[in-house]
Amino acid sequence: MSAKKAGLGRGLGAFGFDNAKRVMASEGITILPLADIVASPRQARQVFEEDALQALADSIRQYGVVQPVVVRPFENGRYELIAGERRWRASKLAGLTEIPALVRSYETGVAAEVSLIENIQRENLNAIEEGAAYKLLADMSDLTQEQLAFKVGKSRSHVANMMRLLALAPPVRMLIENNSLSMGQARPLLQLKTAELQVQAAEKIIAQGLSARQAELLVKQLTERPKEKNTVVRDAHLEALQDRLKICLGTNVSIRVKNKNKGKIEIAFSSADEFERLISLLTEEENRAEKGIPFSL
Repeated sequence: MSAKKAGLGRGLGAFGFDNAKRVMASEGITILPLADIVASPRQARQVFEEDALQALADSIRQYGVVQPVVVRPFENGRYELIAGERRWRASKLAGLTEIPALVRSYETGVAAEVSLIENIQRENLNAIEEGAAYKLLADMSDLTQEQLAFKVGKSRSHVANMMRLLALAPPVRMLIENNSLSMGQARPLLQLKTAELQVQAAEKIIAQGLSARQAELLVKQLTERPKEKNTVVRDAHLEALQDRLKICLGTNVSIRVKNKNKGKIEIAFSSADEFERLISLLTEEENRAEKGIPFSL
């Protein structure tokens, strides 16, 4: 179906602008049948919230499409959507058959770049959609993260953090996409090496309503290696020495070592009296040592 120059229906004309047609013509705005427009395969947004789309449809039904979509000529007389998919979808939902459009003769690469940048800058993408858009744009245009950040008007760290989320396990990415998990809650999960751990931690964060900071602490607990316990000495000579200390002191004694040169001797007591007895016994041996009398087991 051919394009036609016309008014915006209930768009600009709804506000009483008699020269709406002249304004549209001067700005290159064309009215296109909705059926002649196809969605772009490079659309960054994968999830269109029904409530938000219905609200936009209600607004369009009342006021018309105030801002035109952007398209480019496609095959078989149709047009590929470059920018404005929410408006396009909402217009169909509102019962419209036509929509104002700006037709641009973009090459495929440029069209994809414009579409992605428009989505990143204008749409409320979730973190996974935004990260995927950055990756696609970087891959298509062979951009570094710094170049990409400059092109989309974001900081390099923001771009890097969004792209890193794509490394999360698919079930965790789905939780972000449906807004069950925020970027701040999800980012610490990248430190967990297995998908199973990531999913378990994500479910715990959601179930307990943990903040981003609490999520960091949870992951820290999961990734910290337990401190190595001092091993009980198995050396035959030291085991014999341990037994002699038990006999000498009349209580349980254990020798634990970390390596050849470090360790500790633990002397057990079960009452204040026993504690005083042990102190007396040990200080007595100290006095003997000061007098040059060797300590003997």
